[in-house]
Amino acid sequence: MIFKAVGDTRPYPDHGLVSVKDWSSVPPRVVQLGELITTKSTLDLRGLLADDSTFYGDLFPHCVQWEGELYLEDGLHRALRAALQQRPVLHARVLVLS
Repeated sequence: MIFKAVGDTRPYPDHGLVSVKDWSSVPPRVVQLGELITTKSTLDLRGLLADDSTFYGDLFPHCVQWEGELYLEDGLHRALRAALQQRPVLHARVLVLS
């Protein structure tokens, strides 16, 4: 199994970070793919397989740590690319909500 769980909602409260600029203040850290719970259950394969899919937007996926769980909010395509390349970890921006 690639992820801890596959979800399709954001169970945590709104954190107010919307743009890439907002997220840029959150430092990236290494996370285990097996610890992530997705907040999207589907992915457009065109986005995953496109040559420039990692060019636009933030270089790092966005995660939210809430109630002891780590949710992958944005960057599902990057996490899946890491898994397809047999990498068990990736660097992601992790916002900790209490």
